[in-house]
Amino acid sequence: MQILILNGPNLNRLGLRKPEMYGTKTMAQILLDIQQKWPDVHFVYRQSNHEGDLIDWIQSINDEMSAAAPLNGDASLNDVKGIVLNAGGYSHTSVALRDAVEESEVPVVEVHISDITKREPFRQVSLLTDVCAQSIIGVGTDCYAQAVKWILNEKKY
Repeated sequence: MQILILNGPNLNRLGLRKPEMYGTKTMAQILLDIQQKWPDVHFVYRQSNHEGDLIDWIQSINDEMSAAAPLNGDASLNDVKGIVLNAGGYSHTSVALRDAVEESEVPVVEVHISDITKREPFRQVSLLTDVCAQSIIGVGTDCYAQAVKWILNEKKY
């Protein structure tokens, strides 16, 4: 069983960028914590500052389930049970990403480290929330573990 974790723009800077808002944990530390908590789950992690990459990766899951080519040459991802998506700033701006999420054949859990409802007005609305299976916001970097737990419980594994 696999879970895909996708991070959007600037999330490669976790632990360095605005630690007072996003914390001091790097994504490598977050992934290690998650892997230790669920050692039987294979986590595939991707991060990009480019909107199209995120869309391609989400669509690749659907293609893989339809027996198309594997995601960027990775081993088969037809066992992906869910996607944890922190789209960063694209959450508030990308209709194209929203459309890809809406089409997803596996549940997508939207996560935000900060509480976007208490941020600048342009960050308070996510275009993804209503097309995601679940949204977890404002709980710090624990949002990733909570999203994995939701996927595992939802899928009853």
